[in-house]
Amino acid sequence: MEDQRKIKIKVEDLTLIFGKRKREALSLLEKGISKEEILNKTKCTVGVNKVNFEIKEGEVFVIMGLSGSGKSTLIRCLNRLIEPTAGKVFFKEHNITNETNKELLETRRTEMSMVFQKFGLLPHRTILENAAFGLEIRGEEKQEREEKALQALETVGLKGYEHQYPSAMSGGMQQRVGLARALANDPEVLLMDEAFSALDPLIKSDMQDELLEIQNKLHKTIVFITHDLDEAIKVGDRIAIMKDGIVEQIGTAEDILTRPATEYVEAFVNKVDRKTIITAESLMFKKITLVQMPKDGPKGSIRKMRTIGVDVLPVEDEHRKFLGYVWLKDLLELEKEKEMSVEKALKTNVPSVYKCYSVEDMLPLITETKYPLAVIEEVTGKLLGLISQSSLIIEATRFGEKEISELKERANEM
Repeated sequence: MEDQRKIKIKVEDLTLIFGKRKREALSLLEKGISKEEILNKTKCTVGVNKVNFEIKEGEVFVIMGLSGSGKSTLIRCLNRLIEPTAGKVFFKEHNITNETNKELLETRRTEMSMVFQKFGLLPHRTILENAAFGLEIRGEEKQEREEKALQALETVGLKGYEHQYPSAMSGGMQQRVGLARALANDPEVLLMDEAFSALDPLIKSDMQDELLEIQNKLHKTIVFITHDLDEAIKVGDRIAIMKDGIVEQIGTAEDILTRPATEYVEAFVNKVDRKTIITAESLMFKKITLVQMPKDGPKGSIRKMRTIGVDVLPVEDEHRKFLGYVWLKDLLELEKEKEMSVEKALKTNVPSVYKCYSVEDMLPLITETKYPLAVIEEVTGKLLGLISQSSLIIEATRFGEKEISELKERANEM
């Protein structure tokens, strides 16, 4: 189904060059000269190289890459904390790169808030005062800004801490204050630059969970910068992977894991635990021959099986709802008995999944069954596709056919 959400941010050929001879370097870049050659010829560094993407309203868009990839530079170009050398950034269809300083300041104060890796809290101010600081800068009255700050602190789980000072709080709690300060402004876009990377692993995981809970409530448009692929997969709706200022690939975690666009991306994702990411929708095959009750009887069903060379077929009713499976040997018995319906041969106690199920979710379902997994539509129960047990095991283990045969033999001996 096509995503109908509006485009919140659009980036066109965004380029940033560091150095004194930017125009010369830009001209060379337009001619296809490499980043290394430009550095040698002009002493200029290409930080962001002709980046293009769109971010939908309410989307968590993750930009990730290793140190020096250009990800943090790119996010600062979105609100012009760093002036891009060329290209355009559109926010709700107006071009931020053309805004005057006054207009840009208003955009930052009211429509885009930023959360940095370093918390940036004022040590002499209370948590409430820190959370309300952006509103204070904006000129809001004390009572109004404190009400908004209190609400933001409650959203991030810090209700009751408003009169504490930053020195009394852990790193995770301080980062929650930074997030509350950004949320208090009620921005349409939240820019998060490696916001959790300085935290301990357990606190980092908690903050990721907290962000997802907040997002479920508020549905903000979030641009999230990270160098951690696991974090990107956990929080992102889509991920852009950067290398040397270039966006190598943009897609969902599953897109990137199953169809890496470049060797770099493939190497990057090689060590990810795919079992938690790859879903039934990716593994299922959709071209299915079905038995339809009550239209198809034993003879017609047997003919279908022999035509495609299988000994089991899924069954649906007249409303296309998945019912179960029939086996060839059972249908042959019914044919001998002159039965006109396949109902007596129908096996209904069979596993089925929704297309969002991960490999990890599906593996336990095949341990005590010989059936393929049926992928069904959640509301109607319509059969969308089938997943063979072999393909599921291959995806889970990355074994070849020989190892799969050995696994099956072991399973049969148990």
